[in-house]
Amino acid sequence: MGNKRSSKSLKMLIIVAFLMIVVGIVIGKCNIGQVNERVAELTPEEEMDVADVIDSEMIMAAYTPRREVASEEVVSRYARARERELYNSIDEITISKNMDLTVRCNVAREDFVTLMAGVRADTSGFFEQNAGTIYDVCEKYQINEIFFCGLISAESGWDIAGNHRRTHNYISLMGNSGALLSFASVEAGLEKAAATLHTNYLSEGGRFYYGKTLEAVRTRFCPVNPGWTNLVYGRMQQII
Repeated sequence: MGNKRSSKSLKMLIIVAFLMIVVGIVIGKCNIGQVNERVAELTPEEEMDVADVIDSEMIMAAYTPRREVASEEVVSRYARARERELYNSIDEITISKNMDLTVRCNVAREDFVTLMAGVRADTSGFFEQNAGTIYDVCEKYQINEIFFCGLISAESGWDIAGNHRRTHNYISLMGNSGALLSFASVEAGLEKAAATLHTNYLSEGGRFYYGKTLEAVRTRFCPVNPGWTNLVYGRMQQII
């Protein structure tokens, strides 16, 4: 009699256990379905939170490098886009004979370098090679880059005449003896040229200041040559 009761109890336990397993499977499937539905609704930020909860160390180890690279690329693209907003394009550069020579082209440095690399008249390659330096000194002394290059070309020639090349004196700055001043390097010569134009010719109160146009600069820079204005402007037109 006791054996029958034990056997019956065992069967009941097995049935109950089986039913619990079945119920558990059904509930689990329902929960998985709900979880999948919830995951489908997650925003990218929520997905990252869930991933971090599941296994933050594994996620960080596997994906952080790629996220960092993507972030740098995004930042770089954003920076370039912002730069384009701040600067004009090469095609937007305009010049005129009566322009204010202290107003710069407002193009990015790399675009100005590209512009000068395409100037066919630059037979010696001087302007292409030194475009970055020219841009920098024009930025420092607030001089229009196209005017500065046009002036150098008018005074030294597109090929940069030998005496100007040897002295690194590209806009014919003269000493008291009437000879060309000499400078130690290309950079020093370009710096001195820009500084002299800014201080003496293009700033109110400067020794030779008569205005900020080509003709005003000519008044004291080259008073003996009435064609100087057209010469410089013609060289400027060859650039753009």
